[in-house]
Parts: sequence; C-alpha cells; structure tokens
Amino acid sequence: MEGLALGVGVALQPLNLALAFAGVLVGTTVGMLPGIGPINAIAMLLPLLFATGLPPESAMILLTGIYYGSQYGNSISTILLNVPGTASAVVTAIDGHAMTRAGAGGRALALSAVASFAGGTLSILGLALFGPALSALALRFGPAEYLALMVFAFAALSGLARGGVVKALASTGLGLLLATVGLDPNSAVPRFTFGQLRLFDGLDFVVVTIGLFAVSEVLLALMGPADAATPDEPGPVRLSWAEALRHRWAMVRSTLLGFVTGVLPGAGGTIASFLAYGVEQRMAGADGRFGEGDPRGVVAPEAANNAAATGAMIPLLTLGIPGSGTTAVLLGALLGLGVTPGPFLIERQPEVFWGLAASMVAGNLFLLLLNLPLVGVFVRVLRLPRWILLPGVAALSFVAVYAVNRSAFDLVLMSLMGALGVLLRRGGFPLAPVVLGLVLGPLMERNLRRALALSGGEWSVVFSSPLAVGLWLAAAGILVVPLLAAAARARGRRRPPTRPS
Repeated sequence: MEGLALGVGVALQPLNLALAFAGVLVGTTVGMLPGIGPINAIAMLLPLLFATGLPPESAMILLTGIYYGSQYGNSISTILLNVPGTASAVVTAIDGHAMTRAGAGGRALALSAVASFAGGTLSILGLALFGPALSALALRFGPAEYLALMVFAFAALSGLARGGVVKALASTGLGLLLATVGLDPNSAVPRFTFGQLRLFDGLDFVVVTIGLFAVSEVLLALMGPADAATPDEPGPVRLSWAEALRHRWAMVRSTLLGFVTGVLPGAGGTIASFLAYGVEQRMAGADGRFGEGDPRGVVAPEAANNAAATGAMIPLLTLGIPGSGTTAVLLGALLGLGVTPGPFLIERQPEVFWGLAASMVAGNLFLLLLNLPLVGVFVRVLRLPRWILLPGVAALSFVAVYAVNRSAFDLVLMSLMGALGVLLRRGGFPLAPVVLGLVLGPLMERNLRRALALSGGEWSVVFSSPLAVGLWLAAAGILVVPLLAAAARARGRRRPPTRPS
C-alpha cells in the first residue's frame, strides 16, 4: 500500500500527467500509421530525453505511454482499412473489418477503445500486485516450453479458423515456409533467397502483412462490380453501457490470458491476441459469428493485446529481460537514465516502478477520453467515394512499406503478396495463420535448436517438463476435437433414418 501511495503521488504530478497524455497521443498517432511503429518513435525520442535531464520516472512515463497508446492506434487503420501494422492487430482485422463492411465501423472502434482500456487497466492491477511472483513463473519457461507454447498458439488458431482445420494448417505451413527465407541463424547459409541480397534478412513483416491484407483488399474491390461502394453510413459511433457490459467477461478472460502471456519473454501481444481470439471463439460455439463481424472478435484481441503490453513490463522491470523489440528499446532507455532493472528495483528506486504503474492507469484513462470522442472523425473516412478511398488505401500501403527500408524491391514484393492474398482468399484459406507462422517461425526454430543443443540432439527434450507436456496435449486436443466432431456429424448425415416399428 505504501508503494501504491507513492506511485499515485508520482503520477499526479502535473509534469507527469502532461507526459502521460503526450505519450498516448503520440502513440495513437504512430499506431495509425503502418510501418512506423512505437520502436521508431521511442528510438527517435531517446536522445532528446537524455538531453532534457528529466527524472527517470518522468521519461519512462512518456515512453511507455507511446508503447501502449500505439496498441490502440493500430486498431484504427486495422478496423477501418484492413491495414494491420503489427502482428497482434492481424486478429482484430478478421472481425473488425467485417464489422466495417457491414456498416458498424464506428461501433467496432468504440468497442476496441473500451476493450483496450479494460485490458490495460485490469492488467496494471496485476502488475502492481503480482509482478515479482509472475517474474519467477517466467523463469520456468525454457526453450522446450516456449516451443510447446508456440505450437499451442498455431493449434489454437488453426483449429478454430473459418474454412476448416486443413486449410488453416496449410496457411500456417505457408507462413512457416515464408519464415525460412533468409540466412540460417546458425550457419548463416542463405535459404530460399534465389540469389537476391534483399532477401538475406528475410521477409519483412510489414511488407507481407500489408500485401496480404491491404493490397489484396484493394485488388478484390477492383475485381468486383464497378458500381460497388463502401457503406454510406458507418454506423453508430456511441457505445451504450449495456453494449459494453455485454462483453465484460470476454474482456476479463482475454485480459487474464493476455497478461500472463505478456509476462513470458518473447511471447508478447501476438500470441496473446491469437489465443484470446481462439478461446472466445471456442466458448461462443454455434452462437458465434466469428469471421463475419462478431464483436467478441474485436474485444478479445484488443483486451489481450493491451494486457500483454502491460505484462511485458514485469520481466523488463523485475528481471531486466525484454520480451519484444519495443521493450528492448525501453530497456536501453532505462539503462541510459541510470536505472538498473532487476529484483532490487522496487526496493532501491520505488518511484520508478510504482510511479510507472500508477501513471499507466492515468494514461489508459487519457487514451479512452481521447479516442472515444474521435471515433466519429475516424469513421468519416468511409464516407469517401470509392474512387478516392481505394487509391488512398493503396497509397498508404506503398508509403508505409517504402518508409520501412526505402526499398523499391519491397514494393514489388508487397504487390506479389497482394496477389497471393487474393488467391488465398478466393480459395477460402485464412490469412491470419500465414502471418502467425511468419512471425513465430524464427522464434520457434531458435527455441527448437536451443532445446536440442542442450539435450545433445535428444528429441525427447521437447516433452521433458510437465508444463511442456500440458501445452502439447492442449494443442493436440484443439486440433483433434474439431476433426472428430466433423466426422461425427458426417456419419450422422450418412446414417439412414430408422423406420418406426
């Protein structure tokens, strides 16, 4: 309680309140622009912060505001334009953009804002109460456990994706295949680069994702009827308390799942959002309309994504272990500000830990108050004529991709991915497993190799702990149960009706 009181005092200082507001404002703006991301914004601000001489807690309040503010900002372009700029936003695009096409884009954005606020705020309570204990849990995850966790994430999405398990697994395999392009992480031997030096670093996530989603969306629209139009009315932009409370348990479940997943270094918001989406789809059963614009398909990944962002602060602050690229930059900022993260941070510099936790509550409140009134402004983009909207989406995609590496080769690759996305969507293959395979493929390969190296090449190491075995069994159950249920339904349809005696 003393620590919380200290944190509230730090967070309520006028300078820190202003920095929290500025952080979420910059984060929202950065998140709306695919290809930039919070990493670049934080990296560009670091020299300025070091020069101003701000106290460490004040500087970190600004930087973390950019971090979790960008989580919501990315949902704006994802829901309205189907342009996800991060891997964790890919799941939101499935039902979020479907709601936009159905004329409920404003409602989807409002739900996203409320879910982000709920996930961020509830997880901050977990950060304050269970931070040190959960950091000890994260230490129990070795290479074998991380490998099993990633297989479980693949199974959770593939077993519940629209189009069937087989097509979802095929999409996952395609994503893993794309992840192998580049230099071998151990031997540095080029793999599937076809002599192109540009491919030595692998396929850039932004290039592939914007190509598969945004460019394919534009191409499919151009291939449709010439008189097709976007919805004239984007739908209600206000969200009633009844609508928000209707999904309260989905927010709570997704927050818990996202928070615990975020604590695991390397897992982050991507796995959290995919798992939360899969859990809600499983719980909805036949009543769900996932893939067609189910509000829970927006609420679950957004709450989990923001909760994971908060959970990732636990290993960063209590162990000095960054779980993602953004938290790695935040670790560099902490060290540059003279703060040594680790088990003794709470005792030696409590104002940093508790001040950061309390300011994140204020930042999430600013985020909600800032974005809910602007939902009406955001959805007005849908009122643009088709001949303006489609070239605008295409231009945004090309600018975002070119801004990453300033490479014309990436533009060609993005266009090819757009054509591939059209073929996949026409064939009923889901796109989300492709992205998940691309993102988690390198992590999966590294953890598999580490596990085999530690065991001297013995494959049984992947089942060496109860935690890993439990994850493997859960993944097998998720894949097998839908197949058995489909087989049972097929037998029931083939069975001739019994005649009454």
